[in-house]
Amino acid sequence: MSTPGNLVDRHVDFVEALRRAGLSVSVAEDLDAATALGVVDLADRTQLRAAYAAALVKRQTQRAAFDTVFDLYFPAVLGMDVPGAGGTGGDAPGPSETAPPPHRDPELAQFRAQLQAALQAGDQEGLARLARGGVGRYGVVSGRTPGTQTWSRYATLNRVSPRTLLAALLEEALYGQERGGLAERVARTTLEARIARFEQLVETEVQRRLAEESGAERVAETAVRPSVERLDLLSATKQDLAAIRREIQPLARRLAARLTVEQRRGRRGPLDFRRTIRASLSSGGIPMQTVHRPRRPTKTDLVILCDVSESVTAFAHFTLLLVYALREQFTRVRVFAFVDDLDEVTDYFRPGTDLVEAVTRVGSEAKVRRWYGRTDYGRAFGVFAERHLDAITSRTSLLILGDARSNYGDPSIGALRAMTERARRAYWLNPERRAIWDTGDSCASQMDEVVPMVECRNLAQLGAFVRDLV
Repeated sequence: MSTPGNLVDRHVDFVEALRRAGLSVSVAEDLDAATALGVVDLADRTQLRAAYAAALVKRQTQRAAFDTVFDLYFPAVLGMDVPGAGGTGGDAPGPSETAPPPHRDPELAQFRAQLQAALQAGDQEGLARLARGGVGRYGVVSGRTPGTQTWSRYATLNRVSPRTLLAALLEEALYGQERGGLAERVARTTLEARIARFEQLVETEVQRRLAEESGAERVAETAVRPSVERLDLLSATKQDLAAIRREIQPLARRLAARLTVEQRRGRRGPLDFRRTIRASLSSGGIPMQTVHRPRRPTKTDLVILCDVSESVTAFAHFTLLLVYALREQFTRVRVFAFVDDLDEVTDYFRPGTDLVEAVTRVGSEAKVRRWYGRTDYGRAFGVFAERHLDAITSRTSLLILGDARSNYGDPSIGALRAMTERARRAYWLNPERRAIWDTGDSCASQMDEVVPMVECRNLAQLGAFVRDLV
């Protein structure tokens, strides 16, 4: 591993890694963090972590990424031979050795007993020490090339099996108490949180060891989980979607505040020459201050055509949530949903309606499926041009949401062109990576010639687009 020569180099590399992980660190914040290093005890990781976090972390959703990068660039210990409790230090068996079953391994039984005691007592230092020793003793696996070895979180936890200790931990915590009541629920929640903490410490130790071998920068590229704003909407897990949903309203508030400030700054209209000259008479004919005509209101109508098929449902869900959270920025919003048929769903979003419930109803109640339930952009555009073309006027912004995959059907470019020619502006948000546009049944390039298509895979890209839209 190539180690930076001094603290300044390590600081610069750390800040750059945070930026690659999705944290927007400005030059001023970088300087603030460097200044903070002069007033804390550099040997105290707790103080160092707190100082960096105060200067560089803007939102709680960024804290997980920050902690992961911090642990890589400022590890608690250095070196591989870190002694653990009960002789579980760095002298691990080779990757080719077959580990004995847990009940025949006295060292493993001793390790698990010490782990159980640390979990029962909530001993954070003990858990950290056991995590380091556990990785060194049980986490060694064969590397990709013959004769090499590496470390594995899965191998460590598979051998140690901390979650199998839960029953014994509960038995000890509830000794003499009645089972099944509030006391058991509280104890279970507490112990599960401690076990999860131990598992996280094991993962951190694995990453630390890998960083010492191959470099912190390389490990950070794969170890850092994207922040909520940068999670891919198409591949997000159930837990990710819940986190994204919680972030929608704060994102909408930040956008609304920023837009209000920008609109106030941009209220000045064209120069009023006569009033400027008249005002200059009080200063001897020198125009000390210009006078401008008030700017005309620029709010527009918004029409949304939204593909709600299963492949893009999460993307459509969050785009609708964000746009409707900012609906005050538009004169009127109308929404049309489609799969292989099209239906107007504007009434689902009446004032006072819960937005999450409204979006859920779109997928379950709207008449968006006709025959096979496969996306058919050609039919959707044709139905809209036939029945709802008058919804688009010269004051309308048209927004189309979808992946441009029409199952090899006719995309009805003529109907799409008729829609966009009537609109003031038209955009297409595609949740797929640009690299896979035009693969398989994608008609992205054909549609991009008519409607400018924008890659929009996460909340960060979605927020940037909505800001430009309004």
